[in-house]
Amino acid sequence: MAVDIGLIALAFFSIFIVELPDKTFLATLVLATKYKPLYVWIGVGLAFAVQTILAVVAGGVASLLPKDLIHTIAGLIFLAGAVLLFKEGRSHQNAEEDEEEYAEKAKPTNGARQILAAFMVLFAAEWGDLSQLLTISLVAKYKEPLSIFIGSLAALLAVSGLAVIVGKQLLRWISLHLLHFIGAGICLVLGIYTLVEVVAS
Repeated sequence: MAVDIGLIALAFFSIFIVELPDKTFLATLVLATKYKPLYVWIGVGLAFAVQTILAVVAGGVASLLPKDLIHTIAGLIFLAGAVLLFKEGRSHQNAEEDEEEYAEKAKPTNGARQILAAFMVLFAAEWGDLSQLLTISLVAKYKEPLSIFIGSLAALLAVSGLAVIVGKQLLRWISLHLLHFIGAGICLVLGIYTLVEVVAS
């Protein structure tokens, strides 16, 4: 199956901007301060792989629906994402406290347990997350599951990698609420563009 570089870039950029200020980044950062960063990244990466596969499958099923319905739903999801990100940008101060509670659930000592803890924390935290919904929407709209999978997973791995490597320093340079607003703007543009396509067709 051929891949579309443009769609990989679209999925990567969309998911990266949405997830960078999200609980994904914060949870990974907190876990990396408690456990070995490499083990955290492996566990988080495995959780993302499973979540992204499920999202791609769901998007593939959704793509069987009528084209206009798919695009309308995708557009509405993008717009809902814009609203959610804007609201989260207004109240992101509470996010780090929530993720610290997640991270306190387990304090394993060996590598396998640290990987499992990171996997479980992120798998639970990310279920039904905006990045999953965006992945479903992108697959349903463009019908290129492999390209969207590669772009989405790469973005999630990049966000978690940043959190593990330079998380605390990055938060000194970039305001989380600003990233939320940028993500909201991207979702708004994608939502309007998708709905305009429906009207114009």
